[in-house]
Amino acid sequence: MSLFEEKDAVINKINNEQDSFKLGHNMFSTMTKAEAKTMLGTKVDTDLNSKVKDLDETSLPDSLDWRSKGAVNPVKNQAHCGSCWAFGSTACVEAEHFIKTGKLLSLSEQQLVSCATSNHGCQGGWQYKAFDYLEKHAQALESEYPYTSGTGQSGSCDSSKLAGATTKVTWWWAVRSNSVTQLKTAINKGVVTVTIEADQPVFQQYKSGILDSDACGVNLDHAVAAVGYGTEGGKDYYIVRNSWGAAWGDQGYIKIAAVDGQGICGIQSQSYYPSTN
Repeated sequence: MSLFEEKDAVINKINNEQDSFKLGHNMFSTMTKAEAKTMLGTKVDTDLNSKVKDLDETSLPDSLDWRSKGAVNPVKNQAHCGSCWAFGSTACVEAEHFIKTGKLLSLSEQQLVSCATSNHGCQGGWQYKAFDYLEKHAQALESEYPYTSGTGQSGSCDSSKLAGATTKVTWWWAVRSNSVTQLKTAINKGVVTVTIEADQPVFQQYKSGILDSDACGVNLDHAVAAVGYGTEGGKDYYIVRNSWGAAWGDQGYIKIAAVDGQGICGIQSQSYYPSTN
């Protein structure tokens, strides 16, 4: 109850201070900071310049939503496992496969958590190292290798569940950091996995609107997927798919303001996208 009352006071204070976005109660309302931390887990690198590909920014549409094009699966839930890196990268592979073939598959995050050993399973990982793994190993369907790590156990790799896997990554690139237009251009090509800070109340208790608060921070700790962008009331935003289930945020999504520099929650700091077979 004391945790709930503390979160309630924060929610009311922030809601009364601005009109751009609204916070509300959810699963984080009774979590300690230690419990909430188990739902983060991405790791970051400081130098990936060799993997940055500058993109042609001409002919960029004003808005885009890959959900409306059929390239995005329903929101998934990593639960209490630091596997956001697996969910963020898988969303990209699913969308890219759809763009290439017209068929939307639901692919296995569990395979990445258990088998991509250059990452650390529920103890965190890098989205691009998931792509590195998928360049060498095809990704199985979620139905063949379902998610079981929600309680925090990474599990051992079960190669018998990979027999029918066919979807592989052929290459991946990093997006030029600190650039709204470069990130939008990457999103125009497909779903992009972006890296953010997600341990602050303005993010964890988000309910609706466009999050434009510096209180989100830029200390990256969570991987998500940018599935589109748009403009509302003169304010540009990214459409971001989280991996905390549909009960969080706006049916599992959040709109994050698109502003210069590292961006709100650091969203323009480290972003990646793949190509598939």
